[in-house]
Amino acid sequence: MAMVFVGVFSLLIAAIDQIIKYFVYEQLSPDGRVTVIDHLFSLVYSENRGAAFGIFQDCTVVFTVITVLLIGMFLYFLAAKKFTGKLFTAAVTLIVGGGLGNLIDRIFRGFVIDYLSLSFFPPICNFADYCITIGAFLFILFILMMPDKDKVLGGGKADEEPEKQGEIGEKTDEGA
Repeated sequence: MAMVFVGVFSLLIAAIDQIIKYFVYEQLSPDGRVTVIDHLFSLVYSENRGAAFGIFQDCTVVFTVITVLLIGMFLYFLAAKKFTGKLFTAAVTLIVGGGLGNLIDRIFRGFVIDYLSLSFFPPICNFADYCITIGAFLFILFILMMPDKDKVLGGGKADEEPEKQGEIGEKTDEGA
């Protein structure tokens, strides 16, 4: 069921992203700007040929491959039930949906259309970027809240027998 949820809502996120980008491209390119809230929020047409915040310019092929691998990894974790839960499912949905939105741009345009400009946050971003960012935050939160994170992340010794704990967390002596 989680795969269906992630599939449907990831495609919906990517579709919303592409619809917004279509209108931004049609109405604001090549150098358009529309102020929505003075001194706070504007819509600005920008072609991002790099990664988040415009870093690593002209690496479209590299980012296309990385995006496909990351989307595949998250979908594998979901399908193999490596991780479960609503928080993980929400994180994957946002990351995959945003990743698909930007991937479509990279494949068909050779760049990502950015358009959201906040006065207190200099990089120009897009809906997909915010979905990825929120999804990554939720994924980190999921990892931090995971009860067996030491075993899953390689910090624990999964083969060893866990020590028995008393009621207040003290080690108990079975033979006494």
